[in-house]
Amino acid sequence: MDIVQEEQKMKEKILTDKKNGMAVMIAIIAGYVLLIAAMIYGENSIEGFDGGIWFGLILLLICLLWIPILGLKVLKPEEALVLTLFGNYAGTIKGAGFYFVNPFCTSVNPASRTHLGQSSDVDKAAAAMQLAAGKNVTPSNKISMKIMTLNNGRQKVNDCLGNPIDIGVAVMWKVKDTAKAVFNVDNYKEYLSLQCDSAVRNIVKIYPYDVAPNVDTTGDGQADDGSLRGSSEIVAGRIRAEIQSKVAEAGLEIVDARITYLAYSPEIAAVMLQRQQASAVIDARKMIVDGAVGMVEMALDRLNENHVVELDDERKAAMVSNLLVVLCGNHDTQPVVNSGSLY
Repeated sequence: MDIVQEEQKMKEKILTDKKNGMAVMIAIIAGYVLLIAAMIYGENSIEGFDGGIWFGLILLLICLLWIPILGLKVLKPEEALVLTLFGNYAGTIKGAGFYFVNPFCTSVNPASRTHLGQSSDVDKAAAAMQLAAGKNVTPSNKISMKIMTLNNGRQKVNDCLGNPIDIGVAVMWKVKDTAKAVFNVDNYKEYLSLQCDSAVRNIVKIYPYDVAPNVDTTGDGQADDGSLRGSSEIVAGRIRAEIQSKVAEAGLEIVDARITYLAYSPEIAAVMLQRQQASAVIDARKMIVDGAVGMVEMALDRLNENHVVELDDERKAAMVSNLLVVLCGNHDTQPVVNSGSLY
């Protein structure tokens, strides 16, 4: 029962009847004008009334008119303001406009001073530099509803084969539910950054860097060709889904995720490069040998068909050996001219 009540309490409530800030501001200005006029001319128009009391009453009313001014709020496009009244969630105003709310309402944004930088880092250096320069930094409690980018810094993660991988991910996100973002977590920006780190590690450890035999990346029990290098779109999609499942309770929506950097860690990069080079050399040699054998077979068949020369098995073996040496060698061969008898 308590859980249901808590979920209902944290449900976003949009205030749609507060877009009357201009009318209230005009009324406040008119009130000031009337009070100032009354202060100037009212004392002489009221006989038998103590002028000091009249002047004090006018000043009191002027001071009280400052209270409605506190309820005037201006929002730009794709901005929102979460309001609390005496500790209780009062509602959220969204969209561009001039609003008037309860002057005693307080706007709340626990992440107003947080500027996300790289992974696992909350970059407050810019604000600190401004404070050090003597500038008065007053962060706004408005919540941006725009799509924002978290550039997750490079992390060192082991793939499914235990190889250390350096990977960087950029996550596009936005605030979907302002009430959940403000009240369900302490700081939704820090929460998002930590969940991105966790999701990247959870997904990367499922895949090898490159295609490896006998590796199941889909969980169906069958080996497949999935890899970080060859299946980057699929990996990014799984990272996005993993992050979304974690930050839904914080009222955030993950729009997209992209791998921005992927490489072996420096300590094994040279060894892995040699391995790739060796694999490439082996594949090239295999292709050369297959082609050479085919050419030798074709040469022998053509000689037999045209009856150019009759070769016994020993001479055929010598010819095959010479042709394979010529076709598979790394260097140009030096021809030897036999001017005598073949035998």
